[in-house]
Amino acid sequence: MASVPEMLMEQIQPPLTTSGGKVSVVGVGQVGMACAFSLLTQHICSELALVDVAADKLRGEMMDLQHGLTFLRNVKIDASTDYAVTAGSRVCIITAGARQREGESRLSLVQRNVDIFKGIIPQLVKHSPNCILLVVSNPVDILTYVTWKLSGLPKHHVIGSGTNLDSARFRFHLSQKLNVAPSSTHGWIIGEHGDSSVPVWSGVNVAGVRLRDLNPKVGTPEDPDKYNELHKDVVNR
Repeated sequence: MASVPEMLMEQIQPPLTTSGGKVSVVGVGQVGMACAFSLLTQHICSELALVDVAADKLRGEMMDLQHGLTFLRNVKIDASTDYAVTAGSRVCIITAGARQREGESRLSLVQRNVDIFKGIIPQLVKHSPNCILLVVSNPVDILTYVTWKLSGLPKHHVIGSGTNLDSARFRFHLSQKLNVAPSSTHGWIIGEHGDSSVPVWSGVNVAGVRLRDLNPKVGTPEDPDKYNELHKDVVNR
């Protein structure tokens, strides 16, 4: 007797083994799961793979995402401690790494996270040799360079999140101080992510109106409104 799936559907052609829209996330901590959730809600991928060394947590996070698929577009979600689950990924996002200790600078994380990356990057490239690697782990700029060296991929296949997060925080703090929407506030943090980053005060604007045109001292120590303290809030977050 035929099974229910066989009676329900008639196969026209064999199903594809992969959709070509696969993204993998390495590390299911808060940052990794924020990435995974954003990928699903913004309909960026058709397949999502999660990898972590903590098997129980990994399974729990996978099941939470799977059970929420009723409210989203259909996405195939897998998770494993084995990097084979990432095979065929177009993009691999690396959020895994040692956590920053209290009072510890991002740069002091370097050696600990380099050692961790030595076990991650070759495995990702082995299973997805044409993927793009997106590095989020700190210190992100150094680890992006390390990832490029470990991967052997062309440099345009290895990307770091850089100061994207810094700039987002900067725009939010500006919006709070100016009492406008963050989407209408524009400003950029450049350089290295973290303590040594640099705010570009000459380009800060609200809907195209530059703050430096209104107050030439904006962002300087002489600024009576102390806008320069916003960058400290970005760094110390």
